Amino acid sequence: MESPSATHPTDPGPADDGSTDDGPTGTSSPDTWRATDIDWDAAGIETELGWSLQAVYQGFSRVAQGAVAPVPGGPRGYQVLVAITTEDASSQLALAHRLGIDKTAMTYVVDALEGAGLVERRPDPTDRRVRQVHATKAGRALLETARRDLRAVEGTLMRGLALDEQTLLRHLLARVALGADQVEACVPAAETQTSSNQPVAAPDRSRRTTHPTSRD
Repeated sequence: MESPSATHPTDPGPADDGSTDDGPTGTSSPDTWRATDIDWDAAGIETELGWSLQAVYQGFSRVAQGAVAPVPGGPRGYQVLVAITTEDASSQLALAHRLGIDKTAMTYVVDALEGAGLVERRPDPTDRRVRQVHATKAGRALLETARRDLRAVEGTLMRGLALDEQTLLRHLLARVALGADQVEACVPAAETQTSSNQPVAAPDRSRRTTHPTSRD
């Protein structure tokens, strides 16, 4: 299957004036693409939600790796740090469910974070058989740095959008994501397929303890 990044919508483009701002002749630069660059009536591949999500995810994965590389566990380790610093203390099992990570894989991620001194396991004060995962001062500091670097590369990925459009995209995508774990309930059983991936759980707002750093 051809990668989404291999195909882009095109327009006639301006006359060649020797400028190197745009891509190949007849192709708009990602910095200048607008809705008018897409022929919605033709219903091409770029109008498909699945293709768009895959293309964005692939682009994000490529540019985000460096931002989260200092965090043990990479993207998963980063998500764990975000969750435990913005919500009430959680057990390792609860974190696995919350983030859609296999519980065995979560053990390795938390072990790596703990080994680096970024988190620590503490007994749950209400049930000492359960251990909660807490961020250390070093973990919070690393998260702040990684989050700042990640915001920068996210801005690069969305460079074709105005700032207000970037904010709107974040808000709309977050709303869609919050309902994604319940999508099967809205689709007839015959039209769904069982996946080995554990769905990401919507956050429990009653557990939110602080206001996360703005992503706008």
